[in-house]
Amino acid sequence: MEATVGQTSPAQASREIAFSVLDLATVFEGSTPADAFKNSLALAQHAEQLNFTRFWLAEHHNMANVASAATAVVIGHVAAGTKRIRVGSGGVMLPNHSPLVIAEQFGTLESIYPGRIDLGLGRAPGTDGRTAMALRRDMMASAERFPDDVRELQAYFAEPSPGQYLRAIPGAGLHVPLWLLGSSTFSAQLAAKLGLPFAFAAHFAPTHLFDALQLYHQHFQPSAQLAKPYSMVAINVIGAETDAEAQYLFTSIQQAFIDIQRGTPRPIPAPTNDPVKRQALDFAFAQSPMLAYTAIGTVDTLEQRLSQIIKETAADEIMVSANIYDQAARKRSFEIVAAARDRINAKRLAHS
Repeated sequence: MEATVGQTSPAQASREIAFSVLDLATVFEGSTPADAFKNSLALAQHAEQLNFTRFWLAEHHNMANVASAATAVVIGHVAAGTKRIRVGSGGVMLPNHSPLVIAEQFGTLESIYPGRIDLGLGRAPGTDGRTAMALRRDMMASAERFPDDVRELQAYFAEPSPGQYLRAIPGAGLHVPLWLLGSSTFSAQLAAKLGLPFAFAAHFAPTHLFDALQLYHQHFQPSAQLAKPYSMVAINVIGAETDAEAQYLFTSIQQAFIDIQRGTPRPIPAPTNDPVKRQALDFAFAQSPMLAYTAIGTVDTLEQRLSQIIKETAADEIMVSANIYDQAARKRSFEIVAAARDRINAKRLAHS
């Protein structure tokens, strides 16, 4: 029996859970995009040493705190500076692009870094309406075309047929693994229909998490890429030496989300210890589900919270987002996450 939401199968419960990293080439207050690219590479190298499975970057546009707009270029930058960790997109917003161009870009990446490239696809614009127009994007038509664009992209990566005129060069025959990403049920159902792995963005939009995962598992159809369903859940995870320190670091993320809700995004601000500000932030997020899937604290706290999330979602993989202002604290956070991961997996294997 396959795992479904809220019900972990014996096979799923007895194997290790992969942990990966979601990065946005984040621009922090007082820094530049050039700093962000250096920090992303350093973080990817650190994640590789800590045995995280993959390092993904996301496409966003016209956002003051995100420098990964040219996603394929940044993926190449990170892949060039690492050796083993898989590198990919979480994701490329396919309706912003021609499927042929994306096939050529990721075919190029796969040719240079064989066996290490993932292509995660989303159907949102990755920005606001005005910026979407600047991207030459008809949002309604693009969203409706998304399933066809995914199939077209799959065809470009398949083995070319005899006499086939239009090919992705490079790309044809490289079978770059595709993922579908989403924060609603649409991409979950499409991923199930096409037999693709599915990643849910619970780190900022967890409302439809369980419905999406349930639909994905119930309707999954095996494909040439994937024999059985494989789900990933992205969440915010902040690790520190004490729970209080982790909560302090988390205030940067809270402030950033408030800025987004107000329509005034800016570089990620420094954390705050101001009691009035912190009370206001805590109150705002007590009323909002946006950051409900977040794990914050020491290795003991993270182990408990992450184990709970894995059990609730039956996820095959956890993707960690952590926009921590201080780079040293961010690296230390991932060390603590890795320690919690290793404890979780040791217990899972011990019970197998």
